[in-house]
Amino acid sequence: MIEANLDDQTGEGLGYVMDQLLTAGAYDVFFTPIQMKKNRPATKLTVLGNVQAKAALTKLILSETSTIGVRYQTWHRTIMKRHFMTVETPYGPVQLKIATYDNITKKTPEYADCAKLAQQFHIPLRTVYQAAIVAAAQLDEED
Repeated sequence: MIEANLDDQTGEGLGYVMDQLLTAGAYDVFFTPIQMKKNRPATKLTVLGNVQAKAALTKLILSETSTIGVRYQTWHRTIMKRHFMTVETPYGPVQLKIATYDNITKKTPEYADCAKLAQQFHIPLRTVYQAAIVAAAQLDEED
């Protein structure tokens, strides 16, 4: 985890550096509103990434933000195994991300597939999302 406090960074600059960091391989980038000395409002930038990417991500933060320093912490994490499958819905195919860990299974419809079908059929995103969940549950019943 790499962090920096930014008290003089524009909103546009924050959005830009987020895109740059994600493109450079950061796992996640997020902002937290904070108060700094003299009660100045500021933003804490947090970047999660692979330790091998630390130097590149740090260089991006130092070059694309107003900060003059960053902090590091090393974290350990557990990641669910993931794979994908496609289910048929009344609106068309939707890819599901299936994550597993021990006896835990999570099935999540892919947003981009659901959004495309919702726009194509002029229906709410939630309708397509729920149809994908129903299709996934029917597959479970067949097993």
